[in-house]
Amino acid sequence: MSHDIYENPLITRYASREMAGVWSAQKKHSTWRRLWLALAESQQELGLNISDEQLNQMRETVDAIDFDRAAEFELERRHDVMAHVETWGEQCPDVKPIIHLGATSCYVTDNSEIIQIRESLLLVRRRLVQVIDQLATFAAEYRSLPCLGFTHLQAAQPTTVGKRATLWCWDLLLDLEEIEHRLESLRFRGVKGTTGTQATFLSLFDGDHGKVEQLDQLVTQKMGFASRHAVTGQTYSRKVDSQVMSALSGIGQTCHKAGNDIRILQHRKEIEEPKGKRQIGSSAMAYKRNPMRSERMCALARFAMGQQAATDATMATQWMERTLDDSAIRRLGLPQAFLAIDACLIIYRNISDGMVVYPNTIAARLHEELPFMATEEIMMAGVKAGGDRQDLHESIREHSVEAAAEVKERAKPNDLIERLQNDSLYEGIDLASTLDPMKYIGRAPEQVDEFIAQVVAPVRERYSEELGEAAEDLRV
Repeated sequence: MSHDIYENPLITRYASREMAGVWSAQKKHSTWRRLWLALAESQQELGLNISDEQLNQMRETVDAIDFDRAAEFELERRHDVMAHVETWGEQCPDVKPIIHLGATSCYVTDNSEIIQIRESLLLVRRRLVQVIDQLATFAAEYRSLPCLGFTHLQAAQPTTVGKRATLWCWDLLLDLEEIEHRLESLRFRGVKGTTGTQATFLSLFDGDHGKVEQLDQLVTQKMGFASRHAVTGQTYSRKVDSQVMSALSGIGQTCHKAGNDIRILQHRKEIEEPKGKRQIGSSAMAYKRNPMRSERMCALARFAMGQQAATDATMATQWMERTLDDSAIRRLGLPQAFLAIDACLIIYRNISDGMVVYPNTIAARLHEELPFMATEEIMMAGVKAGGDRQDLHESIREHSVEAAAEVKERAKPNDLIERLQNDSLYEGIDLASTLDPMKYIGRAPEQVDEFIAQVVAPVRERYSEELGEAAEDLRV
């Protein structure tokens, strides 16, 4: 690491080495060479004058890239693809005449990026599955622990800690469906030529349209794809980038929402993210227990979500068969969005693997509001005891307003139940029994069980080989 120039924190602090490796120069340019090799192999199979010795030299040197020499060529030529063509040609003079034969730059740049996108999506899918699995385990453990529910961030009908976790988990499952769809529909650009007409390849094969079509099919298969774009200009449609970025943005939204929830719950001292034994919350306030992980997840998610607009604009402004204003922005946006989402999911797994729950605090917070939640149950009990529903409703309304004033204006405990106990309308009614939280959580525990059995279990089975790994610790 250099300390004299800016280093991207996504690489140095947040994302995994694995994801960074997918977008590394070595991966990119060795993939270019593999694409040139696949093209030459296919051209030989279809009758062009390419020797086995030339192909063997390509295979032997496919990963042995002289990046310094390539940089020298690029500085001179101002063209990265031709710099690497000349670098490989200088390294293997016998191969030089057939490297990049009939191809345009986008043959290697676009196809390699599709390969990188595929590998990145597979890694994102694995991380999604692991967080889903861990959250489901957490949900099962706390399936029936009542807690205060919130709508509008105001106290609402109780739910359970486990049921709330299924909401986080469900968002991830929707993201998984989208990633699976993107992987299933991802197509190879193929061998399409300078403006997508395959004119140069048609010339190479003396006007044989069948061989040009075979060439496209062969290279697609050699690079591990089942399908290719039916038509392209010079590039594959940038609509693909927009669709992929949308899927990543969706994961960012999910992480951000859950991160905010956890931050609020930590503020309420109900649930906390894990903490290192010697972790410092504040340089000044030594007692502080900050939700550092959740805050970082939200920040990185927000960064990833912000890449969507630029990708959409790039797609919208591609003139005719292509313009080059997509190049620099895609070098930034695509890798960094994947790196940021990779980091988000590493953090999310780290949080979900070690979340700390405080049942006593959760119960105390719930009981502060439960008398208000119980009023409908109390009213129904009064009706069963022979009371008038309208009189009971008005009585509860008046007492509720007075109890709320005690809480808000005088910072006193909620005394609604005591007030009702002193009201003759409720004489003989067991008001204390209406404060059992289990009366108000509905089917939340059963919903957790059904969710795990019906939705999570098939995912666990489908991706069983990707489960079982320990959660990664954060690098910093």
